[in-house]
Amino acid sequence: MSYVTVNQLTKRFGENTVFQDIDFTIEKGEFITLLGPSGCGKSTLLRSLAGLNPVDGGEIWVDGQDITHQVPQQRGIGMVFQSYALFPNLTVEDNIAFGLKMKKMASHTIKQEVEMIVDLVNLKGKEKHYPHQLSGGQRQRVALARALVVKPRILLLDEPLSALDAKIRKQLRQQIRHVQKELGLTTIFVTHDQEEAMIMSDRIFLMNKGKIVQAGSPETIYTQPANEFVAGFMGHYNLVGAEKAKQLFNINTEWKVAIRPESIYVKEEGRQYGRHISAPQKGIIRNHQLLGNIIRYQVNINDCELTIDLLNRSSERLLANGSQIELLFNLNEIQPVRN
Repeated sequence: MSYVTVNQLTKRFGENTVFQDIDFTIEKGEFITLLGPSGCGKSTLLRSLAGLNPVDGGEIWVDGQDITHQVPQQRGIGMVFQSYALFPNLTVEDNIAFGLKMKKMASHTIKQEVEMIVDLVNLKGKEKHYPHQLSGGQRQRVALARALVVKPRILLLDEPLSALDAKIRKQLRQQIRHVQKELGLTTIFVTHDQEEAMIMSDRIFLMNKGKIVQAGSPETIYTQPANEFVAGFMGHYNLVGAEKAKQLFNINTEWKVAIRPESIYVKEEGRQYGRHISAPQKGIIRNHQLLGNIIRYQVNINDCELTIDLLNRSSERLLANGSQIELLFNLNEIQPVRN
């Protein structure tokens, strides 16, 4: 039996059904990301697992135990919120120790546990500081430490990085993943950031309109989108209608087809291409964006707008707007997608 099993879970607010008949399983020690656009139900699902939102149907099992109707304190689940929710009048060590004190643990045991977790989340030297004396990233690490120190069976993270700047966000997501692996902790993480989900997850549950529309490894979700929504949400896929697919790729299909920006190439003189690469077709660059190591071009080809990502090898190779180019398509990377 899987460590976490959710069967037919349903949640409503009045006449509004947030999600219905949700099913999934999670193995012990997995890092799962609930990914999807705002309003798709992912945070409500997380809060339902924590017991903060009572459900209207279905079951939640953890380690062979039915916790569907247990109060949050009985579930053995730790949760970290976007807002930190720290006590402003308590120091770092007192914030972290709060849950242990509620369990009435011995003071020497609390001290040992707090010291261990402070070291694990790199807060050494900050124990006597108050929340207002800390950076956003440090406050979020205090919130994480407070959830970890009580040794939860499952850790829930509700968009904990969204309020942080890009540099701190990258550092903290690496640290969260390191700590999760170190402890072998079953973790469910909510985000609407595709890159974050791809980097951190063992598996992604991609949600839309209260349903899990595809579940799988980051590679599977990215390279084998189950439908048009997944293709549109992940990786800036180009979606091409059936008629245009016949013109551009010589593919007969009743569905739209999807091709990633990095699977379209600009023909280079003297370079040999394999049999899986199409014949060249002429296009005109309409626009471009410099994204660091990637240059993203918008190209018009046969009245179809395509996005193309090329490595930024040197400024001398930047293609100007209005340039006429020849495009090649990796035919192995083109796939039909259902509505």
